[in-house]
Amino acid sequence: MSGTLNYNEKKVQKNMAELLTVENYPLDKDYLTFQHKLNRLENQAALNKNVTSNSVHISLNFDTSERLEKEQLVAIANTYMEKIGFGEQPYLVYQHFDAGHPHIHIVSVKVRPDGSRVDTQNIGKNQSEKARKEIEIAFNLVKAEDSKQKEKYKLEPISAEKVRYGKMQTKGAISNVLKTVIDSYKYSSIHELNALLRLYNVMADRGSEHSKMYRSNGLMYRILDEQGNKIGAPIKASQFYMKPTMKKLEEKFKQNEGLKNPHLVRIKNAIDLALLQNPNQSLHALMKALQREGIATVLRQNDTGRIYGITYIDHKTKVVFNGSDLGKQYSAKAMQARCSPNPSQETKSRQQLSEKIQGEMLPGKLKLVTDTSLTDALLKEEYTGETLPFDLRKNKKKKRQGFSIN
Repeated sequence: MSGTLNYNEKKVQKNMAELLTVENYPLDKDYLTFQHKLNRLENQAALNKNVTSNSVHISLNFDTSERLEKEQLVAIANTYMEKIGFGEQPYLVYQHFDAGHPHIHIVSVKVRPDGSRVDTQNIGKNQSEKARKEIEIAFNLVKAEDSKQKEKYKLEPISAEKVRYGKMQTKGAISNVLKTVIDSYKYSSIHELNALLRLYNVMADRGSEHSKMYRSNGLMYRILDEQGNKIGAPIKASQFYMKPTMKKLEEKFKQNEGLKNPHLVRIKNAIDLALLQNPNQSLHALMKALQREGIATVLRQNDTGRIYGITYIDHKTKVVFNGSDLGKQYSAKAMQARCSPNPSQETKSRQQLSEKIQGEMLPGKLKLVTDTSLTDALLKEEYTGETLPFDLRKNKKKKRQGFSIN
């Protein structure tokens, strides 16, 4: 109960949510502290000790075209709770601003004032579905599409740009990136996968090594800002239709190990040839040269800007290699030694450099040579290549809506 309430209250503290109303509380919302809100729910939950999972967390999601006032959202929430049998329960309604579509969260308790339990078995399929359809008509809302469970998370393709927090639907944007990346590229570790996802401002997050999520082999996906900082609410891997969980990824890591190796020589040759042609170039210039060969270079840096890791992503063969896996001379330390520092470039932020190169590696900006032979390629003209599947290049928007209960 405290975790559910705390999640919403922290959003309020960060100005990412607003408490719209509290219902069946003895005081108005403006006079309630966090402890008041929690005590009301916990005291009622304590009336039936047999109900171990006693909290309920509901989200009502609306079409991106909806322009709903606070009063309308409160009215919809109250109507919904009444229709699913929670009208007399204490509950709090929060409006969240952390996604590209309007949505509200409702926190309540499953135990009634008389100690009986509110039956939530199949409530999403039965009471909630019926309530949703009635509310759509009563409030003149955009109707959710009727679809099978398999189609529930089938989303329209997005533009092949980085995910922009607040400008795209969080789950939809992440889902479409994962749908293409997970099965199309060959990577053999979570770090290699994250180097690839970083190109689209997405991250697979296991949590810290001492966290419960890490120990239980859990995984969440989340959006990053342009500086690589985590932003917005994380989404469990199991909530995506394709289920890109750690267990599934670990199976892919093993499969991809052998599949990657035949393409290792191409990346090494590209690096060696680029340095042979210009032995005094900076790391920045080398990254630009590899970019023309369809190879993205992702740098890993600490808080002070020191480069401690390098990952190569070959968009042409769709493989990802950690630098040291290519050989000691291709590691981050060795590559910095093999490249000549450029004073004018060294004064710039290395983080900005890495992000600039990553951004230019997105489809539509990448130039590939027409021949896989790097020697022959030097004599041929360049052409604009397509490095990622067509799914991620369509510029469409998906309307996300519906109600969910946890």
